[in-house]
Amino acid sequence: MAKIYPSDLTDDEWKLLRPHLPSSKWRGRPRLHSPREILNAVFYVPKSGCQWRMLPREFPPWKTVFHYFRAWRLDGTWERINRAMRRVLRGKLCRYPEPSAGVVDS
Repeated sequence: MAKIYPSDLTDDEWKLLRPHLPSSKWRGRPRLHSPREILNAVFYVPKSGCQWRMLPREFPPWKTVFHYFRAWRLDGTWERINRAMRRVLRGKLCRYPEPSAGVVDS
C-alpha cells in the first residue's frame, strides 16, 4: 500500500482536476504512472520543501515527475487547472466565475 501524504489529492480534488489534464497519446509507450500519482508528487515538492531529486520512493521517479511538471507548464495545463479552481471557488462564494476587475498595489 502506498504511503499517504498530507499533500495527496482527495477523491473530490482529483475529480475536479482530472478533466483538465492532457489525455495520453495514442501512439508510443503507454504511461507507467497515473496522472494522479504525478500530481501527488508535484504537490509534495512545495508542501514539503524538498528538492525534486529527494522525492520519496513512493512517488514515481523524480525525472518523470519533473518532465510532466515542465510539459504541463509549457502546454498551459497549469493555467487551465488554476482557471478551473478559481471558477469553482468563486462559484462557492456566490460570485461570477470570472473576475471583473483586478487591483495592483505596489
